[in-house]
Amino acid sequence: MNEEYAIQIARDWNVPASGSGFVTKFAVKTDYASKFEVQNVGGEIHNELWVPAEELEEFNSNIVGQIEVTKEFK
Repeated sequence: MNEEYAIQIARDWNVPASGSGFVTKFAVKTDYASKFEVQNVGGEIHNELWVPAEELEEFNSNIVGQIEVTKEFK
């Protein structure tokens, strides 16, 4: 939900686990996204929108515009 947290995940978790990590930026229709509760999973910036796996196709169809890669870590 914010770039600082996304950087932590990509750099500190994804790179050691799989060799690379990416930060992406995209918009989701507000009326759709608002049906999901924001979950805090630790620190102040560690907010996540929990979308059930079975709803990912619908989530993807509610993305507005392009998905942009803003950072890459290897």
